[in-house]
Amino acid sequence: MTRSGAVSGILIAAIAVASPRVDGHALSPIEQRIAAAVRAGNEAALSLLEEIVNVNSGTLNTAGVRRVGDRLGRELEGLGFRVRWIDGAPFKRAGHLVAERDGAGRRVLLIGHLDTVFEADSPFQRFTRVSATEARGPGIIDMKGGDVIIVAALKALQAAGALEGRAVTVVMTGDEEDTGEPLDLARQALRDAADRADVALGFEDGSGDPGRAVIARRGSTSWRLSVTAPAAHSSQIFRDEVGNGAIFGAARVLHGFEAELSHDPLLTFNPGVLVAGTEASLDEEQARGTAFGKSNVVAAKAEASGDLRAISAEQLASAKAAMTRIAGDAGRRAAARLSFHDTYPPLAPTDGNRRLLAMYDQASREVGTGPVEATDPRSAGAADVSFTAGRVDMVIDGIGLMGRADHTDLETADLTTLPTQTLRAAIVIHRLAR
Repeated sequence: MTRSGAVSGILIAAIAVASPRVDGHALSPIEQRIAAAVRAGNEAALSLLEEIVNVNSGTLNTAGVRRVGDRLGRELEGLGFRVRWIDGAPFKRAGHLVAERDGAGRRVLLIGHLDTVFEADSPFQRFTRVSATEARGPGIIDMKGGDVIIVAALKALQAAGALEGRAVTVVMTGDEEDTGEPLDLARQALRDAADRADVALGFEDGSGDPGRAVIARRGSTSWRLSVTAPAAHSSQIFRDEVGNGAIFGAARVLHGFEAELSHDPLLTFNPGVLVAGTEASLDEEQARGTAFGKSNVVAAKAEASGDLRAISAEQLASAKAAMTRIAGDAGRRAAARLSFHDTYPPLAPTDGNRRLLAMYDQASREVGTGPVEATDPRSAGAADVSFTAGRVDMVIDGIGLMGRADHTDLETADLTTLPTQTLRAAIVIHRLAR
């Protein structure tokens, strides 16, 4: 047997489907055909994964992102989808792949992304087989593996006769790792698709544990604090006409943030950089700052920036209001200005998301791959699926290809999860669309 045949045999064994499973349920005849199609298509899925991993698609490599999108678009066109490319020039990125099929039943949105964190000048460029069950490559789990699972699941549905007449939309963004600006324009296509969908499935790699899936993600908001105060000789600090200076003022505000807001485990805020002195400047784009000051001069300026992560829109609004109120009292003669910039919105753990997780968990048990629980929101970063929040009734994410060390040159996929994740996704899409 060839090495590729041996690998294929190992992976096919991972999705052998028995009959009755949990609570006496068994896969229906059409679901058994879906499972057989997943097994039959796994070698082609592996080949597609290797092919697109070997195409550099760092976010700023617009030609590479487009090339990966074109390749996956051809696969979707072959399944009867209307495929179009959203040009990313207006938001300074490559663009997005959108594919649609009309049909009846619940309208299902499948979300992936084409770009990786590894740009064209990265030394990490190629798909490499590590063992019979593992492979390494740039973006192999984050998230080209998830993109392949979307395609492979849809192929299995078509082969089983379960795709015709189903309303399915696929959106694969080209700038998830470094979002284009303006953000509203960069995510317009995804939001438009979410407005037309009843259910959204995101195929990020998640925690790397196939026994977990994401039903909630904290959003990402940046903030900037600027404090000014009268400059004076250090011997005059704390006098009424001088006050406490900008450094004490910034410290007062930041300590107020910590004292009031640090007790909620699902809310975090972090001052990532602080510069202060007689003169101070902070360049957030370059993530660096400069400051000049002397020990015998009361500091006149302080600049700090950081991020804020909340689990719901309500929690985010409450945190912003509290931080704004605290910044209103920077101490005597000090004035503070606080601003916020929202990037990724929160995805709250709704009842609809829990129902979808329960459906996914049931499908997983019935195909013999065990239970699936919700990932702790503190372990789930921001992702594109968050832009469906408030627009889609049921959302789940983190159901892509599993592995470890994403965003590093050791990014490694567990290839045994390629067929099992594909099978679970295909069964759930089938049941949702009925």
